Amino acid sequence: MIRSIAVVGASLAGLSAARALRQQSYDGTIVAVGAERHAPYDRPPLSKAFLTGGCSESDLALGDTDESLDIDWRLGTAAVRLDPRSRSVTLADGEEIRVDAVILATGARARRLPGAEGLDGVHTLRTLEDAVALRADLVGAGRLVVIGAGFIGAEVASSARSLGLDVTVVEAVATPLAGPLGVEMGSVCAGLHADHGVRLLTGTGVARLVGSRRVEAVELTDGTRLPADVVVVGIGAQPNVEWLADSGLDIAGGVVTDAAGATNLPGVVATGDCAVSFSPYAGGIVRSEHWTHALEQPASAVATLLGSRREHTAVPYFWSDQYGVRIQFAGHRSDGDTVRIVEGDPDQRSFLAVYERDGRPVAVLGMNQPKLFTRWRRQLRAPDPAPAATP
Repeated sequence: MIRSIAVVGASLAGLSAARALRQQSYDGTIVAVGAERHAPYDRPPLSKAFLTGGCSESDLALGDTDESLDIDWRLGTAAVRLDPRSRSVTLADGEEIRVDAVILATGARARRLPGAEGLDGVHTLRTLEDAVALRADLVGAGRLVVIGAGFIGAEVASSARSLGLDVTVVEAVATPLAGPLGVEMGSVCAGLHADHGVRLLTGTGVARLVGSRRVEAVELTDGTRLPADVVVVGIGAQPNVEWLADSGLDIAGGVVTDAAGATNLPGVVATGDCAVSFSPYAGGIVRSEHWTHALEQPASAVATLLGSRREHTAVPYFWSDQYGVRIQFAGHRSDGDTVRIVEGDPDQRSFLAVYERDGRPVAVLGMNQPKLFTRWRRQLRAPDPAPAATP
């Protein structure tokens, strides 16, 4: 019998796991461990409304004031070790928490640019503290350089531009967002930058940051020097799994789980950004960093932990708000898929595109088409498994 559970990670996935435990009639002890001192908060607004002053810290709270989950919160102290034999989690302050089962939801952290350590004016954006520091630095700044044209970088560029800053975005690959969206649709979304007076430089990397105490410029690999008052580095995230190195868990770009959240250790499941698992939509092992996945997948991991194995089969989904445009994507795109515009015009920044494979829709992209997008999203199903090779 499971009488006590540690949820390691106190962001959306951790909170969703705790809620799922209570919703699935678990009435034992829940200890929730979080490295940040804050109660669970919503991260998507950090790059948008929070940066522009459209919302405050209190607006970010994920918890319901009327919600009673009876959780023993341990916030502001990171977990540093998991002992699978004793089912104990050791915290950075030396406390050892012994439980019957563990839910891993430690999330991910922003990747940092080598050589940027100790240089004022250089930011990543993942936590509330990151957003507070960046927002303060943007006040009075004139020139912002964003390194990385993924969704976080694009959203920060959009927010900064709305504040009146001169913004340049630098991307190492030729087409931003070509990975999730493909070259054709990635180019359309990248066009939003030019539409709003933001300079986009692609196909070039960053050689170094210039400045002694505070950043003064970004020097590119082609020798171009971009003056900067503030620099934001948005080059992806890495899972917080180093503390599990001696745990016996399978680690490969994250905690390896099956489609139901189970790990190779009994009594330990993983969920959210720190986990990698098989996706029938991708046809392989992936790590999903999207908000909807962190909201929904923990229920499957919890059911598995409590003895009612449940595979997570929801269609992958994410969204991004840039320059007043809502971008929505569902499914999974692969090279070779065809793209068909079924409504609207990409040049007008309002359209819906369907990705097809063997005549079957496998993904859908909408730009300012929320109702039509929702209808198409409901139609998506996982592709049929590839046939086994014959000997």
